[in-house]
Amino acid sequence: MTNFATLTRMRIQLTLRNKMFLFFSVIMPFGFFFLYAGVFARGIPLVVRYFLGPVMALTVMGSFWGLSAALVTFREQGILRRFHVTPVTPSDMLASSIVANFVLTLPTIVLELLLARFIFHVTDLGNLFSAFLLIALGTMSFASLGLVVASVTNTMQETQVINQLIWLPLIFLSGATVPLADLPQAVKRVGLFLPATYLVTELQDAVYWSAAPWNRDFLIALASLAVWTILTFFLSAQLFRWEPEAKIPGRAKLLVAATAIPFLLLGIWENKSSRTISKSQAMFDSLNAPSKPGSSSSKTP
Repeated sequence: MTNFATLTRMRIQLTLRNKMFLFFSVIMPFGFFFLYAGVFARGIPLVVRYFLGPVMALTVMGSFWGLSAALVTFREQGILRRFHVTPVTPSDMLASSIVANFVLTLPTIVLELLLARFIFHVTDLGNLFSAFLLIALGTMSFASLGLVVASVTNTMQETQVINQLIWLPLIFLSGATVPLADLPQAVKRVGLFLPATYLVTELQDAVYWSAAPWNRDFLIALASLAVWTILTFFLSAQLFRWEPEAKIPGRAKLLVAATAIPFLLLGIWENKSSRTISKSQAMFDSLNAPSKPGSSSSKTP
């Protein structure tokens, strides 16, 4: 345990030196926060509260980009080679990366909540325990996605291309940038296959409607994220490389598709029930009816 703590501390120190990680984990989240709260919500506390879910989801999701870029940089610079001569396993390195990522992401989330409370006067931040559970598991799951990307790419250029291909659907089809209720129906249906959609919606439910952690939709989202985390972490550990010269076979990238199984199944089920779409629509509609946000999310069809 002492060795793992030391490794995690070293990972934090190394990551703080990575400019790309700082951009996606610090600068970008606060940019989105003030854009959403100050421009889209026009400083109205109720609307700021509505947008807190997407803002925190973007903060959580942005960590995958910074983490994947950091690991590939460490491999190209030979930093991982130095760790390889110590009694450190790939699982140790990857697990410490996830813990370090969580430690670095949590202060940003806390500061966003404090800014919402004291600058934009959001007096009710919903069920923070539910939000914390989602943030913790969401950070681990998207960090594991970053580990997979770092494991299957060989250069920083390739990493950036794949990150971009992943990032754009995550933010534009999930309700993180444009509210899910405002998207075309066909886009909503596609978005139901993305993990980001459930992170955004359930964070909104926790903050805006104070959803309890035993809410059925909340538990389904947690379970799906947990299974996804296990699959992506296991795959990244199997494909992990210490040396920049080491290559992986092209077919290994096909294995990455298998990690999407939990949300493929959930997306099929949600397209039949439309519960997530209905919940998002109800929250969006309640912005024009301020007396409704306090109602229980269990009333959504």
